[in-house]
Amino acid sequence: MASTETTSAAVRSGADTAADATAARAGDIAGLEAGLDALESRVVDRQPWLRTMASKAFPPLIAIVIVLGLWQLAYHFELKPHYLLPSPVDVAHSLQQKWLEGTLLGFVWTSVSRGALGFVASVGLGTVLGLVVARVKVVRAAIGPILSGLQSLPSVAWVPAAIIWFGLSDATIYAVVLLGAVPSIANGLVAGVDQISPLYLRAGRTIGATGLTGVRHVLLPAALPGYIAGLKQGWAFSWRSLMAAELIVNAPDLGTGLGQLLEQGREFQDMSWVLAAILLILIVGIGIELLIFAPIERRVLRSRGLLVKS
Repeated sequence: MASTETTSAAVRSGADTAADATAARAGDIAGLEAGLDALESRVVDRQPWLRTMASKAFPPLIAIVIVLGLWQLAYHFELKPHYLLPSPVDVAHSLQQKWLEGTLLGFVWTSVSRGALGFVASVGLGTVLGLVVARVKVVRAAIGPILSGLQSLPSVAWVPAAIIWFGLSDATIYAVVLLGAVPSIANGLVAGVDQISPLYLRAGRTIGATGLTGVRHVLLPAALPGYIAGLKQGWAFSWRSLMAAELIVNAPDLGTGLGQLLEQGREFQDMSWVLAAILLILIVGIGIELLIFAPIERRVLRSRGLLVKS
């Protein structure tokens, strides 16, 4: 009987020891997982919108105040005659006058609608061209360097040729926008495709994602960060190309955009008018970047764990 009790006690002791060892291993694994979670927790979480607005808005506001202060000092000490360098107040009065006339929003809408339509067409053409260049070696060897050269060509260089081709019409403006934006979008997509891990492409082929299905479900999603960078640059080229075209292509039937507004200020030798038009062009370009492209880029980077704390 004593031997049996001793054996039972030994078995219980061994079981307790095994349980303790299992618990210790579980604790080690839990500690390791906690450490990995701590490493992954450096991904930026969503912050309250008030805090986000404060962190994003204050630095630009401070920079704007400094620029306006320096501008006012230059006006006060007459670094240039007042008719060549008006004060910020004079420019604000010019904007107010256009607003009271009811024409300011019309100028902005004309340019924004042209820019948006030209950009959408550029995205369609640039995406198809970028995919072909990225995936077909012969095409890349043939026109890859040409795309890079076109991207570095100033947009205003296309304006005389477009006028000869299409005359003083909207087609001229859209042609300049397309020629300026398509190479940037295509090159951005090519760069994004080049950065895709070959493992993703092999996995896609393994599950049958080939042809257009592979492009839609594997290639484009994997190349998205580089593609979005190309879209941002494409919008910048679209907007610059549009302003270059509107400055030169000026006809009554075309309506008045911000570029035509800038040219009218030059014709009347009104620097307040000119600076007001430049300010509007800058505000629209920055606004579209901050309101449309920046949130999309942050969302894509956050979903891929690429947006981390500094």
